[in-house]
Amino acid sequence: MLLTDVKIKNAKPAVKPYKLYDERGLFLIVTPNGGKWWRLKYRFENKEKLLSLGVYPDIGLKDARERREEARRLVAHFIDPGLQRKAQKSVRQEHAANSFEIVAREWHAKYAPTWAEHHGDRILRRLERDVFPWIGGRPVVDVSAPDLLSVARRIEQRGALETAHRALANCGQVFRYAVATGRVQRDPTGDLRGALPPVRGEHFSAVTEPSKVATLLRALDNYEGSSVVACALRLAPLVFVRPGELRKAKWSDFDLGNAEWRFHVSKTDTQHIVPLSSQALTVLRELYAITGDGEYVFPSARTNERPMSDNAILAAMRRLGIEKEEMSGHGFRAMARTILDEVLGVRPDLIEHQLAHAVRDPNGRAYNRTAHLPERKKMMQQWSDYLDRIKREGRQTDSGAHGD
Repeated sequence: MLLTDVKIKNAKPAVKPYKLYDERGLFLIVTPNGGKWWRLKYRFENKEKLLSLGVYPDIGLKDARERREEARRLVAHFIDPGLQRKAQKSVRQEHAANSFEIVAREWHAKYAPTWAEHHGDRILRRLERDVFPWIGGRPVVDVSAPDLLSVARRIEQRGALETAHRALANCGQVFRYAVATGRVQRDPTGDLRGALPPVRGEHFSAVTEPSKVATLLRALDNYEGSSVVACALRLAPLVFVRPGELRKAKWSDFDLGNAEWRFHVSKTDTQHIVPLSSQALTVLRELYAITGDGEYVFPSARTNERPMSDNAILAAMRRLGIEKEEMSGHGFRAMARTILDEVLGVRPDLIEHQLAHAVRDPNGRAYNRTAHLPERKKMMQQWSDYLDRIKREGRQTDSGAHGD
């Protein structure tokens, strides 16, 4: 006789466990302490097996029968429901072990030793305050672009738009690490470009959108003033040093044969090396014919004994119609940092090294100036090639737009 709800409710505990049978292998075990457990007996590959279907009354008779039929359908398709359940449990455990917070902390622990200490601390505080409370416990594979946008908008709503952009960028770095370590297939932050309004602040202005960068570079190439200033405008985005370091550059610090520029960074009191791309060497060799007999690469227009004024490059950009709200001298550094990270996928520690920021090794010691030099040389050439490519593609687009 089939089970009924009344029969199940009236089943009383006994000294020993006993079974109440339904049909097609479904039965209920009544334990001495009054517990009632659903079980399914089935055969798979000529072996008799048992599958737990839940506890009554949480799982009622109707639900137990539905679970029985689901299991029987799996068997009919040559799938062992018991093994499938174990596999699903393993996946859930793996997802729990790879929550967004766990992966983010793993990423941070791996790269923090290569950053300046205050930089690493600031990133972790940002994640702990603004990201982990909302998505930290979620499996990283389940975090979607809308989830990330919701996190960023919470930050934006409290008036911290720049922090929202930075938090989203950090999430992108975590996801790219998760891709590299096989946790996820892709980085969803790429779907959110333009989702947040741009930052309008007092910080150094910078162009970081590739299409706008191409327009900026073409404008710089078309400068028709002083040849020395024109070369400075072309070199600035290729080397992305601080404006004062560029205008005070001395020929004695350059080794064009080895494609290196070595100088002392007064801000951090360290020695620094700028690997020179083939494009940068072209500009410098052109400039050497003009100023190579003097001390400064970019001498003042009035005397060769002083470097170019700090306003020369800015004034040239204003003459080209590039307003201070669009781009500053420091902006080339922000431009390179953003695109190298977000577009070209360069390791953050290499970027920080090349920006002459204080970067420390895993033992807390400051890296010397030659750290990762081969990788940085490759990065600088990759950067210059990228700038050439977007300029070229932009010209082709403009040409097509004006054609008949």
